[in-house]
Amino acid sequence: MRIILTSLLASLVAIAIATGAKAESAFDFQFTSIDGKPMPLSAYKGKTLLIVNTASQCGYTPQYADLEKTWAKYRDKGLIVIGVPSNDFGGQEPGSEADIKKFCEANYDIDFPLTTKNVVKGADAHPFYKWAGLKLGEPKWNFHKYVIAPDGTLAGSFNSKVKPDAPELVQAIEGSLPKT
Repeated sequence: MRIILTSLLASLVAIAIATGAKAESAFDFQFTSIDGKPMPLSAYKGKTLLIVNTASQCGYTPQYADLEKTWAKYRDKGLIVIGVPSNDFGGQEPGSEADIKKFCEANYDIDFPLTTKNVVKGADAHPFYKWAGLKLGEPKWNFHKYVIAPDGTLAGSFNSKVKPDAPELVQAIEGSLPKT
């Protein structure tokens, strides 16, 4: 019995580590920028983050325009918007990083940071998404939004239907902006 319990405990610890449960804040994670450069979230300590899984061929793709407006409105107040392209839902982000970047710049004049394409759900999800999913649930579709407070804690989770200018998301962003 003792061997079984020890094995079970070891398995649970391994699962917790693999899923990002060991992480204490969003700043424990790193992405790669769409241009291939390291993008540690720790570089944004003290800022509010709006992290959104995106797709270029989704019914919610027009939200890019409102994400850019949100970025423009709040970046000088300490908001960083980060787009995380993902092909997890309906194969709606099939292109390469170069294709994604070109699409975002040409169609929505995006200048907020974008990452390389990432898995955002399930066992193969990026560690940030495993961590956030454990705490507030994983994305169910493209354009799911997580608000990260300046201390790296999750301040909110908003499904795809919640537009970037929706009152509840604006309230979460404004309530999380760094105090100056």
